[in-house]
Amino acid sequence: MTQLTTSEIIDRFNHAFVHHDPTALDDLIADDCVMEAIQPAPDGARTEGREACLTFWRALAEDHSTQFEPEEVSVSGERATIRWRYRFGDGPADSVRGVNLMRVRDGRIAEALGYSKTGGEIPLAAE
Repeated sequence: MTQLTTSEIIDRFNHAFVHHDPTALDDLIADDCVMEAIQPAPDGARTEGREACLTFWRALAEDHSTQFEPEEVSVSGERATIRWRYRFGDGPADSVRGVNLMRVRDGRIAEALGYSKTGGEIPLAAE
């Protein structure tokens, strides 16, 4: 089987959230994956290991009351930057913009560091 490129992995990752398809994440996450969420301030929660990262991301992808919108994706080698908007309501103030700094190793996401433009709390499904 051919190993997926960083671009293909990130496209599938984004697809899981845009289309609320948590099963799309199953083959994308490395055993030693590290994820840093955007909350709680100031440093966000650190999650380590495939199952823990999958649990967090699956809950987020399953939440039909929110919408993830990738705005720009940039890939360079094993690194990717995803600039996004996360909507958690219908009002103009019910969204936040942010960025994920991703690293793909051996065809799997090994690192995902999330940062956002907010000082307040965001209602995330995984909380």
